[in-house]
Amino acid sequence: MPGYRAAMASTESEQAVHPDPPTSPPRAAARPVTTTHHGIERTDDYDWLRDKESPEVRAHLDAENAWTRARTAHLADLREQVFGEIKARTRQTDLSVPTRVRGHWYYGRTFEGREYGATCRVPVADPADWTPPRPAADAEPDKPALPGEQVLLDLDALADGHDFFSLGGSSVSADGRLLAYAVDTVGDERYTVRVKDLDTGLLLDDEVTGVLGGVTWHHDGQQFYYVTVDDSWRADKVWRHRLGTPQSDDELFFAEADERFWVGCGSTRSDRFVMVATSSKTTSEYHVLDTEGDEAGAAGLRCFLPRREGLEYAVEHAVIAGADRFLVLHNGAGADFELATCPAEPTSEDRWETLLAHDPAVRLEDVDAFADHLVVSQRSAGLTQVRVLDLGPDGVTDDHVVQFDAETHTVGVGANPGFDQPVLRIGFGSLATPSSVFDYDVRARSLTLLKQAAVLGGYDPEEYEEHRLWATSTGGEQVPVSLVVRKDAPRPAPLHLYAYGSYEASIDPSFSVARLSVLDRGAAFAIAHVRGGGEMGRRWYDDGKLAHKQHTFDDFVACARHLVDTGWAAPDRIVAEGASAGGLLAGAVATQAPEVFAGVVAGVPFVDPLTSMLDSSLPLTVTEYDEWGDPATDPEAYATIAAYAPYENVTEQRYPRILAETSLNDTRVLYVEPAKWVARLRERAIDPDVLLRVEMAAGHAGVSGRYQAWKDRAFTLAWVLDVLGLA
Repeated sequence: MPGYRAAMASTESEQAVHPDPPTSPPRAAARPVTTTHHGIERTDDYDWLRDKESPEVRAHLDAENAWTRARTAHLADLREQVFGEIKARTRQTDLSVPTRVRGHWYYGRTFEGREYGATCRVPVADPADWTPPRPAADAEPDKPALPGEQVLLDLDALADGHDFFSLGGSSVSADGRLLAYAVDTVGDERYTVRVKDLDTGLLLDDEVTGVLGGVTWHHDGQQFYYVTVDDSWRADKVWRHRLGTPQSDDELFFAEADERFWVGCGSTRSDRFVMVATSSKTTSEYHVLDTEGDEAGAAGLRCFLPRREGLEYAVEHAVIAGADRFLVLHNGAGADFELATCPAEPTSEDRWETLLAHDPAVRLEDVDAFADHLVVSQRSAGLTQVRVLDLGPDGVTDDHVVQFDAETHTVGVGANPGFDQPVLRIGFGSLATPSSVFDYDVRARSLTLLKQAAVLGGYDPEEYEEHRLWATSTGGEQVPVSLVVRKDAPRPAPLHLYAYGSYEASIDPSFSVARLSVLDRGAAFAIAHVRGGGEMGRRWYDDGKLAHKQHTFDDFVACARHLVDTGWAAPDRIVAEGASAGGLLAGAVATQAPEVFAGVVAGVPFVDPLTSMLDSSLPLTVTEYDEWGDPATDPEAYATIAAYAPYENVTEQRYPRILAETSLNDTRVLYVEPAKWVARLRERAIDPDVLLRVEMAAGHAGVSGRYQAWKDRAFTLAWVLDVLGLA
């Protein structure tokens, strides 16, 4: 996933193992394992590092951490400076904009000195007033921020005694009386659900383990639905739990046997339908439960439209011209999707009526239904948009896009749980504009700024400039680049260049307090919106996956070179960064174009894709054949992956300085991938300067707790600044 971080552990036990700083990097023993696929022999010297329970493996990872500490000891003061800057610029005691759900306003609070904060609510004073309540300017941190405040979850108390803590999701029953919440204290994204009685403050006896994320309440408030994963960490089952019964009695509500498909569960905004969605990378299928008319259990679950290979669709409930309808967002008429309606029941495609026809210049991404309007999230020319369709007695009466005047920005639909709400919560931001929350009056077509994230210390966005640039890549493709730099920075400037480029995920421009520590030292920051992402529509994604994956790396290198050629970036002072699948990109360009980059940050990096995709027992492998290919059965897929996989292609050449970061409990990208990659770089590269940083008590998203996350990011940014010559 984009932006995921990891951090190096520095526990007392590690210090005891390595009391003195090492003077040379650790060398993993070569223990060759040879396999043959499609007549090709392949030798892996370091697969033994996969056994994370092995004392020898743990000792090796400890040694890697010790070497990283030693090689970055000279940056200790800079790390503290950057951490201090992040902390000083952040309003630590704060309140999110309250969101109205039925009879309450819900919000989150943070407190100075505390890692996690709290979730709270207050009663709605006037049902006709949709203006969020505001706390008093002099509200004290440890007193109610708003009159009648009820603390639902004290996250710091829940995290107490755990090295890692993550709230997977929380939801309140329709009557507002019960709160179900999910927690993970390991980092493997397998959550435990508990239920709290909000009238008494006591926990019910119910405890459900092994859950992926949160739960979906049935409208009766006496049962909920949840998702579990199989042995390969694929979400494959939905269960129904009745309060007061043991988990062993839970009903299997839905099961997906096809290993390419991933299951999710939710409810429509109207609360009438429970939806079970199951999808692969190319095909989807919805099952619906009408909670007003169908049986509550699995017997009432009906398939909306049976899956057809290549057809992707999503379903939402709406009321149009007084009739219950389903909205269907689908790619049956074109790759960039169109929006249709049909009766609120299982249908065939010939009963779908087009509302918004397919337009190859506009990628429709999502649709939200409200009583008086529909809202479509879309993107055009690489930028996000919010589109509103007004509803009248006879159906859709008008159609407009909410306007923001900015060259490069991100706008999106925020938390809008109320079906009858007259306003639309919208989020807006850019590389220089702190994240902002607006309420949009749909009828008046007016925006009201509710809050802009505070940046303490006198931040002035006018001191920075943002640009949307275009680089020419393979086949003459024009690749967008979002760039921000201080107006008084040198030209050309040292450059921190980020990208992701997989799964149709778009890395849209957004603000970062931590990034200011790089910009204010004279560097530029840019995002390369490379193929494999979704910034330019479905074609952009299709042209950067499977047999076309090399385009992702070509685009990134083209963007770096374009920024040099146009005078924005200094040719010998560029640091590339990518995380997860973006870490694959970072590893690939380090081998393919080492002369372009002074340094590379590879966060939780997917740098050994050939090994992972050859092993169908590993988490996520089978579900991702449509993204990467199946090298075990397809010789062409094997050859394609082998040609770009960073671990396969380490060669005797000079590499940029490399910082690889990972987490021991990562389920999505196993720590062994960067561990093997670093070992092979030390074996084959010429005079490698390669560091591996392993967080020993976290998962794919890195450390938990905001102060720990700030320290983690400060470590990375201090290394980046050092490589850029700005330390």
